[in-house]
Order: sequence, then C-alpha cells, then structure tokens
Amino acid sequence: MKKIIWGLAILLFAFSSVQAQSLTAEEIIQKVNALMNQKSVYAKARMTIVTTSGKKRTFEYESWSKDSGEKNLIRYTAPHRVKGQAILMLNNADDIWAYFPRTRRVRKLASHAKKQKMQGSDFSYEDMGTGDAFVNDFTAEKLKDEKIEGFDCYKVELTRKKGADSQYSRLICWVIKKNFFPVVIDYYDDKNPDIWVKRMVQKDIREIDGIPTGLKIVMYNKNDNTQTEMEFLEVKYNFPLSDDMFSERSLAK
Repeated sequence: MKKIIWGLAILLFAFSSVQAQSLTAEEIIQKVNALMNQKSVYAKARMTIVTTSGKKRTFEYESWSKDSGEKNLIRYTAPHRVKGQAILMLNNADDIWAYFPRTRRVRKLASHAKKQKMQGSDFSYEDMGTGDAFVNDFTAEKLKDEKIEGFDCYKVELTRKKGADSQYSRLICWVIKKNFFPVVIDYYDDKNPDIWVKRMVQKDIREIDGIPTGLKIVMYNKNDNTQTEMEFLEVKYNFPLSDDMFSERSLAK
C-alpha cells in the first residue's frame, strides 16, 4: 500500500512539474497580473529616497486601490511639509489629480504626468498605478528560467506594443514559480530597449490574507544612481471601498 501511495505521489509531482513547464509567457503574466491587481487594497507605507549624495528623505502615506488597480488614492501623513497632500489616479493613471492643503486647491496634472517621478522618488506614477498594463500594453516572451534572490523563477520579457502609452520599451520579469510573484523587474529606456534604467526588487515576501506580498520594495535607478525603498507597515486586501472616495470632489476632504 505504501508503495502505491509513494508511486502516486511521484506521478503527481511529475505531472505538476510538466504542467508548470508548459505554461506560456502569456499565461505566466496573466497569473502575475491577477495576483498584483486584487479587487481592493489598503496600505500604510514609509517611502525613503536615497539621493546621489547619500542623503535620505522619508515620507509616510496611506493608499487605497479599487477595481483591480484602476482607481488609486494616496494621502501623505508625514513629514509635516507634505501632510495632507493627496494624489488621485484614475483609468490606470491616465488621469491624475493632486491636492495641496496649503492652497486648498485640486489640480489636474498633464496627461504625460504618469511618466514623472512621484515626490521625487524613483517610482513614477505609472509604476504605482497602471493596473493591467502588463497584459494590455506588452507582448510576453518566455526566456530561460533563472534563480534570483534565492527563488526559482520564470524569466519573461515584456515588449511594449505599438501605440501603447508606457514609458518603458520593455521589461524583464523574474516570477517566482511557486506563487507567480514578480520578485524582480528590470525596466528599459523609452526610446532604446538596450538601455537598462531601473530595477525593482521585492523583499520580505509574506502571505497576507492569503496573498504573497513584498513588505519591502526597492527601486534602483541606474541612470541617476539613486534608490527608493517602500516599506509597508500595514496591508489589507479585498474589502469594500466606496467609489465616492475616488473622486475629485472628495480629494480635498
């Protein structure tokens, strides 16, 4: 009986291995996309920017995301000079509004703003709120599997589709095989796909509400020799959120 059970276990393992190897690049990226775009997300985070001179600037904020990343709201809580500032991103960051408490005004940013740095960090607005961009804006190709950051990973190249509104010509993603979590992403120049501009590494990966989550994300800027670290102090997934909070009217509240 033990031999039969052991034989079945080997067959199941072999079947799962073959099944994993047979996944196409598109299927892998679809799974990544589904994982990274939960229905709703709340986070409390600390962002630390390290400048070229080695100086550090730190911000703290709360963020809410709804409709699988299509709607995003960020409110800064520290330091004092930015406390109360808020950013609203709709339509996967195609439409961005900013609220400044000193003037009590809401300003709509230009259409190209999503490619700009957020608070001078190495994360652009596009990096923070583009929803289904991996699937809609890029064509996926599977490369040779690699081990990185201690994980066995699929390696997938994403090439920007003609007419897609992304600041990156291509991406290289290392996706953890066991849970489809994108542990490392390399970003390449808008005009020249041979120029490597940034690398994002997700660290301290834990399951929260059953979802793999990197509690520390570091973006390394190859051009500017700077880096930005996001540390998540609290994360919550898939809970009710009102559409009302994702509006220009409520941004100043």
